[in-house]
Amino acid sequence: MGLMKDIRTLTGGRDWRGRSRTPRSAVAHEPPEPPREFPTGWARTQAAQTARRALQRGVLTPLTWSQTRPEIQGRDRLAALKGPVVFVANHSSHLDTPLILGSLPRHLGERVAVGAAADYFFDARLRAVVTALVFNAFPVERHRSRRLRSLAPMLLARGWSLLLFPEGTRSEDGWMSPLRLGAAHLCVTQGVPMVPIGLRGTYAAMPRGRNWPIPGRARVVVRYGTPLHPQAGEGARAFNARMADSIAQLWAEEELGWYGSLRAQAKGELALPSGQQYPAGSWRRTWESTRPLGDRAPRPAWDD
Repeated sequence: MGLMKDIRTLTGGRDWRGRSRTPRSAVAHEPPEPPREFPTGWARTQAAQTARRALQRGVLTPLTWSQTRPEIQGRDRLAALKGPVVFVANHSSHLDTPLILGSLPRHLGERVAVGAAADYFFDARLRAVVTALVFNAFPVERHRSRRLRSLAPMLLARGWSLLLFPEGTRSEDGWMSPLRLGAAHLCVTQGVPMVPIGLRGTYAAMPRGRNWPIPGRARVVVRYGTPLHPQAGEGARAFNARMADSIAQLWAEEELGWYGSLRAQAKGELALPSGQQYPAGSWRRTWESTRPLGDRAPRPAWDD
């Protein structure tokens, strides 16, 4: 029996130890098989939409509001807005998406698909199913290594609004990174408006690495800005710059107030809050990015 086994091993191209007798350099290169795309179309069926509304209204939003103290500003700017639109926001916490979805007007919130990192939310089947169902999420390629087909243009064409985070990932320290061009390019090429959103306090409430908000119901702020429409002949880079200015102005409202932030923006004194005024790794940078928002903020110039 042992002799016959050895003969089969040798005639199969392997030595007595079971190793291939063909040098690796002589084996033809076979490109790795591209990852299979996780289907998300089922998450936009009528049955899935009904289940998602129940989960968001009955579980996700009440739970988020019970663990934090959300303050929503600028929602009146969305009253006359009709989809599809692209919502863009800074991103520093897993609280960001539930806060936005829970604060959107119903006529917009029920038709929103969320762009989620393909290599994080769609790398395991169970997590992909939950993410797609609860958030109506679709995979977004952020490292250009998976060769996934973008679903964003198709979703816009079918009347779905999108929620995108153009930084590409959550902030590691609470400060913002440069905005990638993908969202701006989408707005320009598809001719859809963009709504900037400024989130404050979410990193302090639930920083990266935590799976649950910090106890104490931290104050968090969701600020909706004026919708931006692509102008005739405007390129993606120019539109991206306008988008960044709007988010920087919304961020600054927490310290300067609505009018003060507008004046600072008009003077060219605002930029994306990257924390460059504090040396990297210094205690002051960490303290500034993790300290919770105060209980009092400048009074907004509008009421919801």
